[in-house]
Amino acid sequence: MFSATVAAFLVGTYQSLQPNAQDTSTFYLAIITQILAASNASLTISLPPVPPNPSTFKAPKSAIWFNSLWFSSLVISLTCALLATSLQQWARRYLRVAQPRYSPHKRARIRAFFAEGIEKLHLPWAVETLPALLHISVFLFFAGLVVFLSSVHHTVFSAVLCCMGICAGLYICITLLPIFRHDSPYYTPLTRVA
Repeated sequence: MFSATVAAFLVGTYQSLQPNAQDTSTFYLAIITQILAASNASLTISLPPVPPNPSTFKAPKSAIWFNSLWFSSLVISLTCALLATSLQQWARRYLRVAQPRYSPHKRARIRAFFAEGIEKLHLPWAVETLPALLHISVFLFFAGLVVFLSSVHHTVFSAVLCCMGICAGLYICITLLPIFRHDSPYYTPLTRVA
């Protein structure tokens, strides 16, 4: 669902990274108008100035920043979804292979074999990485949202920034709470680092 939200934003915003087709048409129509007016020198019509050449288009820095942040968020969230699906598939495979259709001795050997592979290939690390990737994706999306709104409307930007500040404060509290209260059930991927 989060990826769908990010994708919806990207559809409308990536266009700010390239010249507008309407600006190109306007530029060439203005040139044609001036050429026709020059060939009809007897007419004294005040022509509007020629708009800037669209070939000299340069995307605004804010558009580059928020699109970079949003595309990064999309890539990370899709990677997270792929990793989650893969982990689920690996768990099903393990259950299928180690089912109780074998003798207890053979099941124990199969489980020991897989346990060794799990340790060598750092599967617990991959499982722990999943929520961290999702959190990074959300942070990148929010950072892109702040950059986007700062160039759109100041009041909306301030309101969203205030809400995000409250959410960030709660996230920091949840991250640090287990340090002060060892019986706390709250935890984030950054708790271990803190």
